[in-house]
Amino acid sequence: QVQLVESGGGLVQAGGSLRLSCAASGRTFSSYARAWFRQAPGKERDFVASINSSGYTTYYADSVKGRFTISRDNAKNTVYLQMNSLKPEDTAVYYCAVSRWATTSWSSEDYNIWGQGTQVTVSS
Repeated sequence: QVQLVESGGGLVQAGGSLRLSCAASGRTFSSYARAWFRQAPGKERDFVASINSSGYTTYYADSVKGRFTISRDNAKNTVYLQMNSLKPEDTAVYYCAVSRWATTSWSSEDYNIWGQGTQVTVSS
């Protein structure tokens, strides 16, 4: 059974850092791009960051550029999101996803496998 499990969420003060992890099981995803999305209460799910299959190309939403870093370890079948200088507006449930393709994309339609999400809350 294919499964993505996110971890690392929690409560942090503004200006703090968190590192999210997304471990995949049941299948190897080293040939596919992976991404993080987030959904705040009452809002749609938004793109955060993506990384191509090799890990050499990354793409970020403007709102997190310079603060967040996506990376992957294909040997561990895991993708990470390092979040620094967190702001209250970063509060959301963060979801990891696996793409149908090897290249990066901001569109949720390109991702067909999703995790259950991990809550990130940033207090002011």
